[in-house]
Amino acid sequence: MFTLDSNIDSSSIEFKKKAQEYIRLIEKFKSRLNSVIDRYNQQPVIKHLENGKLLARERINKLIDENTPFLEFSQLAAFEKYDNGFPSAGIITGIGIIQGKEAVLIANDATVKGGTYIAETIKKHIRAQQIAFENKLPCVYLVDSGGVFLPEQANVFPDRLDFGRIFFNQARLSANGIPQIAIVMGSCTAGGAYVPAMSDETIIVENQGTIFLAGPPLVKAATGEEVSAEELGGAEVHTKYSGVADHIAVNDEHALQICRNIFETLPKKKKEKISQKNIEAPKYPLSDLYGILSTDLKEKTDAYEVILRIADGNKFHEFKAEYGKTLVTGFTKIMGIDVGIIANNGVLFSESSLKGTHFIQLCEHRKVPVLFLQNISGFMVGKDYERGGIAKDGAKFVNAVANISVPKITIIIGGSFGAGNYAMAGRAYDPRFLFMLPNARVSVMGGEQAANVLVTIKEDQLKAAGETMSKDDKNKIRQDILAKYEYEGSAYYSTSNLWDDGIIDPLDIRNVLGMTLSISLNNIEPENKYGVFRM
Repeated sequence: MFTLDSNIDSSSIEFKKKAQEYIRLIEKFKSRLNSVIDRYNQQPVIKHLENGKLLARERINKLIDENTPFLEFSQLAAFEKYDNGFPSAGIITGIGIIQGKEAVLIANDATVKGGTYIAETIKKHIRAQQIAFENKLPCVYLVDSGGVFLPEQANVFPDRLDFGRIFFNQARLSANGIPQIAIVMGSCTAGGAYVPAMSDETIIVENQGTIFLAGPPLVKAATGEEVSAEELGGAEVHTKYSGVADHIAVNDEHALQICRNIFETLPKKKKEKISQKNIEAPKYPLSDLYGILSTDLKEKTDAYEVILRIADGNKFHEFKAEYGKTLVTGFTKIMGIDVGIIANNGVLFSESSLKGTHFIQLCEHRKVPVLFLQNISGFMVGKDYERGGIAKDGAKFVNAVANISVPKITIIIGGSFGAGNYAMAGRAYDPRFLFMLPNARVSVMGGEQAANVLVTIKEDQLKAAGETMSKDDKNKIRQDILAKYEYEGSAYYSTSNLWDDGIIDPLDIRNVLGMTLSISLNNIEPENKYGVFRM
């Protein structure tokens, strides 16, 4: 492989100015992240700790192996929704290592409305199960939940991907040999009782964990029977009589240790071996990305400068370097793992679309995961480009992205607009993982373009009716659309709606990619199937 050299002068005034702008963006991100994590002064948290229970993230940290990372997903889910009453959507999900084995962890946060589920909670839970299925990872459910948040029941109960899908997924995961382990560490009520009941093995904490289809108030209302929560569905009931649970624990720590013991009995999946001795650090620091990435998407970000700061040893074997130059394609290693990179360096033309299609086929046949570094305004438009076949050439690219079976990982490092989002493995194209940087934006088009389009449409409508539009009316439409796109296009709006797996600091890119690439190697079995390419 060739070694890339940087053309950036990190000592220049312009570079330092851009870096300072990006650092302010990072400070805002860290502040928002801290607001959903550091909640120790809130009454529900204080009460939870007084009851001798560990917090959700503490449970996870004690469950995973010491000195190993936990890759948390969608930390800002439901951000700026419900009056910020559901931090992280009331559930913690991510991937950690237990007894040397990677696993998906799903932990209810009982300090958030009793661990109940709103639409974003369900979406986050189901997304974690999807990650488990795609990467053949065991699931651990740390259950402490009151079930559905009743005021939102119409938005969480009846549809295909609502609450019931959680249990459907458990059945499908177990049927495919993917272990399902539940630890009941608090309430487990109504439909939520099926989480432990449908798990391969279940642990319950005595005098703390409960499992029942209907709690004491509902039982009394329905049958007149008066019974305590412990008598109705406590640890003794379910380990001695019902058989719903398999192991009884005296407290949180004991339950977590039993789970670790279970993981000792699980077979270790074979995956592609990684030679750690081949890992080389990049020559240039990741912190340079602060001065390379732009907070103003009108400014171009050089894809090569990003690649050489995440690639091992700055080594990059470029493919078709002189053809379709607005798309950069090539092979490298990240944390010792072979990967193909597809990165935007401008708008997509026919040539760049064909280049991307060709490169994807190479990655598929060589069983190499593909990393998409997305910063795309879309496909080129205009009469000459339409006649030149941009639609059919773009369709080839989209077809290849949709049908590739090796793992896809996407990081949105700038803009993600229109059909460019699709061609570069946006959410609809099922990348194994998709993360955004704080400066990233995603929408059907840029705000200014949308404003101009809508003003033109309105003018044409009025002209057809023999009317005209004043300058003030035009400005009002433009300002309203710009404000809407500014808000709805931000990384925070995206991550709040779980259109991604989380926002990450550029300094964490290599670590996140190392983990996700390693995880993806649990399941890499290309089938080499493509649809019809329109010639």
